[in-house]
Amino acid sequence: MNENARSQILNGIRRSLHRGELDEAARQAVQARLATPPHGPAIARAALPKAERVALFCQWAEFNSATVARVAAAEVASEVTAYLARNNLPAEAAMAPSPQLERYDWAGQAMLSLRRGVGRASDQVSITGAFAGIAETGTLVMASGPDHPVTLNLLPDTHIVVLNEADIVGGYEEVWVMLRQRYGKDGMPRTVNTITGPSRTADIEQTIELGAHGPRRLHIVVVGE
Repeated sequence: MNENARSQILNGIRRSLHRGELDEAARQAVQARLATPPHGPAIARAALPKAERVALFCQWAEFNSATVARVAAAEVASEVTAYLARNNLPAEAAMAPSPQLERYDWAGQAMLSLRRGVGRASDQVSITGAFAGIAETGTLVMASGPDHPVTLNLLPDTHIVVLNEADIVGGYEEVWVMLRQRYGKDGMPRTVNTITGPSRTADIEQTIELGAHGPRRLHIVVVGE
């Protein structure tokens, strides 16, 4: 965007707010707030020791219709294969091209076929990592980028997420701090998705239907340290 177009947009916003440009004191106050954003409220159940925090995340994820398996790192690939078999799903998946996922022993699963890259309409299963998990609601946080195409979160009917215990935080406010620390002011991801259980809607006669706007199955593989 060139400077003239930017000025036109900002001037239009100012006119709608019935004010001009900020004076120096107001500008400094805004810059200070952006540099050190205030924290919102936190709930008591988010302030837990690590072991209890991980257990709470798993509890809330299952409450919200996800399935959860807690495994060691050496068991991740075999758990994914076993999950697909248990649910009569094809032993093939689109996987995020993430270094985080490549450390697991996918080659040891002879029956599992993986394609790295973006999600396609024909994909039935996707495998991704997660930026974080939030214990207070059992929510996953996904940050988009070359190693995590957003389409993998939305297109397949079944979404398998590999989440490290170390990335499970108590509440939402901690995630915003982590995002700012990881990416910095000028490098934030294009999209941050928060996912709580499989996609659902109750628009039709107030009856819950899974898979309305995304995956109908969400399986979370929580990896111990």
